[in-house]
Amino acid sequence: MTAAEHARCQGADDAHDHCPLMPTYGAPSVSFVEGSGSWLVDRDGRRYLDLLSGLAVTSLGHAHPEVAAAIAAQASRLLHVSNLFANEHHGPLASTIDRLLGGGGQVFFANSGAEANECALKLARRFGGHGRHVVVSAYGSFHGRTLATLHATGQPAKHEAFQPLPEGFRHVAWEDLDALAAAIDPTVAAVLLEPVQGEGGVNPATAEYFAGVRRLCDERGVLFMVDEVQTGLGRCGAWFAHQRLGVVPDVVTMAKALGNGMPIGACWARRDVASCFRPGDHATTYGGQPLAAAAARSVLAVMERERVPERANRAAARITDALGGVPGVAGVRGLGLLIAVELADVPAPAVAAALLDAGVVVNAVTPTALRLAPSLLISDDEIDLAVAAIADAIAAVAAVGAR
Repeated sequence: MTAAEHARCQGADDAHDHCPLMPTYGAPSVSFVEGSGSWLVDRDGRRYLDLLSGLAVTSLGHAHPEVAAAIAAQASRLLHVSNLFANEHHGPLASTIDRLLGGGGQVFFANSGAEANECALKLARRFGGHGRHVVVSAYGSFHGRTLATLHATGQPAKHEAFQPLPEGFRHVAWEDLDALAAAIDPTVAAVLLEPVQGEGGVNPATAEYFAGVRRLCDERGVLFMVDEVQTGLGRCGAWFAHQRLGVVPDVVTMAKALGNGMPIGACWARRDVASCFRPGDHATTYGGQPLAAAAARSVLAVMERERVPERANRAAARITDALGGVPGVAGVRGLGLLIAVELADVPAPAVAAALLDAGVVVNAVTPTALRLAPSLLISDDEIDLAVAAIADAIAAVAAVGAR
């Protein structure tokens, strides 16, 4: 693709001979202009079955009418007042999040998952105090792209271009309690883990591992912080994935599905932990502003009415059972509707590209696995279409490789 073609893909006018956007993403192969439910429409009018939900964001599907109405109504009333003042949505939204997490906590609103995790990292340092500030996370994890959350992310290859990164982070092997125990010394304030490593390849934690982490944190007096940015709010068959693993964390972060596409994140902490913050310790201009908070209130209301955790479990069982019989599928793993399809003899990027050509959106989360994170309201007919398309794409790629 030439520079000019790249510019056209991003919607630049003919005067541009280069893309007007910084090169942080590759050249896009499709430009979407519309969506409804599980379906997207590109600028040429072609429809695509979306099995990725904007990376687990549009969990109620695209342009959900109730969420759209809430956003439109709020946009005509009040967009912003700053967090020096209250708005009508803060209290009810925070109370709903607290209730879904079992109660007894307080919430800070941010704009994204990385910002929610930044809040958690600062809270851990406030909790630990000077000299007790280290956060331990796992190799294969992903916690964000800010400098601090990038260092919390256990993927050293992503670190190198941005060294030196902020100090105070340590990584251990995933699902290795002995390694974690050895890493928790008197400088450690918190352990930060995902219940399912999403960007790391859709690797679910076991209940035994999370129970062991909870035990270790209690014994050593450190916080157990759970990153539910990708896994939270029904996707994994419970309101939060850690609830399926039988633990109660001290801090929980979330974003993605909370706004169904409207940028909003949140950090919840037990009240005694949250009280470590004082006015002025942390802030954000836009966090929890009325438009985003109104959207999130509508999202949670629809999610509760639709009982999305149960729907996710039913849909996941249908997908998993059907994919298990597809030639070329070596296995299916995940939790609820955060799924990795491990392929036997064909490269995942080639299958993902073939699916996009066929009008189905997935991504290759590893060189050998496809990630599926469809709408939690996906229908049985749409699931059947998805499985048939995946089977066809695998067979097509395998046939090309066999020539």
